[in-house]
Amino acid sequence: MQYLKIAFLFIVIISISSCSKNTVFDQFQNIEDAEWHKDSIINFTINSVDTISKNNIYINLRNNKDYEFSNLFLIVGIKFPNNYQIVDTLEYEMTSPEGRFLGTGITDIKENKLEYKTSVNFPVKGDYIINIQQAMRKTRNVEGLEYLDGITDVGLQIEKVN
Repeated sequence: MQYLKIAFLFIVIISISSCSKNTVFDQFQNIEDAEWHKDSIINFTINSVDTISKNNIYINLRNNKDYEFSNLFLIVGIKFPNNYQIVDTLEYEMTSPEGRFLGTGITDIKENKLEYKTSVNFPVKGDYIINIQQAMRKTRNVEGLEYLDGITDVGLQIEKVN
């Protein structure tokens, strides 16, 4: 009986470590009341010491049933330790053509892992700041939405490419 407990514990430890061995960074920030203000910029600071390895960067989002759009526009920037900056405007699909939310989850909360950049390295040692801002607007409106309802959490995940 004791042997089975030890074997089970060993399998659990191996499973957990094998799932996360390529994850370099994984962090979420909560959006208060699931209302993402247009001026609220989510910042993540990554300290890079590995200047050679290739990485994939993902934006992770959790949304609830209050999210009313089929897509999502984001402005994402990376500030390098040497003050060089990259800024991208991105669009992601959030629903299927039938209107069902994409992502995983069996409750009203769906989690989406959105590909941002693949096979990139961090060429300069130091702190990289990745910031994410919502850039949604309604059709035929020039002004962006002041509040984007339904996004509960915004995350960033970096995985080392093997």
